[in-house]
Amino acid sequence: MNLIEELRWRGMLHDFMPGTEEQLASGMTTGYIGFDPTAESLHIGNLATIMLLVQLQRAGHKPVALVGGATGMIGDPSGKSAERNLLSEEALSANQAGIRKQLEKFLDFNSGANSAEIVNNYDWFKEFSFLGFLREVGKHLTVNYMMAKDSVKKRINADEDGDRTEGLSFTEFSYQLIQGYDFYHLYKHKNVRLQMGASDQWGNITSGTELIRRIDGGKAFALVGKLVTKSDGTKFGKSEGGNVWLDPNLTSPYKFYQFWLNLSDEEAEKLIKVYTLLPQEEIAAITEEHKQAPHLRVLQKALAKDVTIRVHSEEDYQAAVDASEILFGKGDLETLRGLKEDVLLSVFEGVPQVQINRDAYQQVPTVSDLLSEATEGQVFASKGEAKKMIKNGGVSINRQKVQGPDDALAFELLQQKYLVVQKGKKNYYLISVI
Repeated sequence: MNLIEELRWRGMLHDFMPGTEEQLASGMTTGYIGFDPTAESLHIGNLATIMLLVQLQRAGHKPVALVGGATGMIGDPSGKSAERNLLSEEALSANQAGIRKQLEKFLDFNSGANSAEIVNNYDWFKEFSFLGFLREVGKHLTVNYMMAKDSVKKRINADEDGDRTEGLSFTEFSYQLIQGYDFYHLYKHKNVRLQMGASDQWGNITSGTELIRRIDGGKAFALVGKLVTKSDGTKFGKSEGGNVWLDPNLTSPYKFYQFWLNLSDEEAEKLIKVYTLLPQEEIAAITEEHKQAPHLRVLQKALAKDVTIRVHSEEDYQAAVDASEILFGKGDLETLRGLKEDVLLSVFEGVPQVQINRDAYQQVPTVSDLLSEATEGQVFASKGEAKKMIKNGGVSINRQKVQGPDDALAFELLQQKYLVVQKGKKNYYLISVI
């Protein structure tokens, strides 16, 4: 199966220029995708684009990942309704380092002739003068050509509802010319013949093929993947708390795993093809197994496992699974002990959290006092209510059932400061002893 066929059955192919398939069939082709360092991490929306490079390399071609140290200073207007705030050189440099590290997880840099490369367009733009750029590059594309791009028109013209965007600065207007020159430079110096990206990049990419044609009389090609969207048509990659990042410091492995686990059946069936490298037969088998018992969420679990391991690690995946079990009544004290503090806090982020002073905690006489007066009625409104439920076997602390309402406090503090209280089957509280 060639690259085009692979992308097509995975639902990743949106469009490509005539001649692209023939170019890929002619031998190893070098292709690139650009990533602007406008944030300290890539997110799962970017990961869909990275998977285009992964599939390119798996098909025997050479991938080049461009980290846009120069274009990141400008801001891509594609898909944006307002001017982006420009970052300092220090912030861009830090972001570049983080993104480079993430890209290295997915591409093979030691595979011989088709080993991956990472380049930075700041390296060839830093010595380019403004006048030199206008003379050597700017004269080759007309304003009419640049104005015809959808990313430009949407920012200049009123939309269908009559609302106007904030307009388009010359800075962002020039973005397609700068990205186009990237393609030309890589064409000349790295033998790059193909640029890929998400479908909203079509205008910028074809500006590059046009520059190559006009400056050098050369032939280059474009291929874009489908923008990954949710079942309601909105942009994929965000949870209620914002972007789902690849950096574990921004999105914990537990939250990352939970994001995939909570996808709808329709989304999971589509995205397991995009985000994993599982073969067609295996995905078909997983999908069929899921349809036989949807409540077991076989599709979501297979997708969540594969992506969490590749983005983070096997250890992080297992910790996320263990943490997930806690809220479903599974796991024991040993499981809780094994959770790192950040994972523990992630698991119980949405439950009521109660703080109690350490000195005051040490003076609490019984467990029923702790769960009522000492926690200011936030777990139980009264000591009598606490006693009644404890006697009926409905209260656990750190996954251990509380035996008697007048028991002394002899519970292990998780991470030296936390108690996980379960009241009934589904009500959880996190007590912090500070």
